[in-house]
Amino acid sequence: ISIVLVIATQAKGTVLIHQKMFESRLFFVDKLIDMGAQIILCDPHRATVIGLDRKHQLKGINMSSPDIRAGVALLIAALSASGTSEISNIDQIDRGYQNIDMRLRMLGAEIERVD
Repeated sequence: ISIVLVIATQAKGTVLIHQKMFESRLFFVDKLIDMGAQIILCDPHRATVIGLDRKHQLKGINMSSPDIRAGVALLIAALSASGTSEISNIDQIDRGYQNIDMRLRMLGAEIERVD
């Protein structure tokens, strides 16, 4: 659901996302809002995302990867944002997506791993 939430920021119109099983899966929304996403948390299970009708696209920020799912969702958001994003605590992403930076670069992404 984390990745779907990010993709919804790029959709035209408004998307309602309902996460029925886990209450804590929407905890990273604040980082997307910091990037400029228009997201309304309706309750612990639902979020409304206003897509490309908004005036501004996502912008790059510095953030930390809280876990595997949210981390890769934030990575996708960073790739779709204008400007530069920096994601720390990438070990969380690496646990589920080995060499993701190399694979994304092969697809044309501007991504770099720094120490």
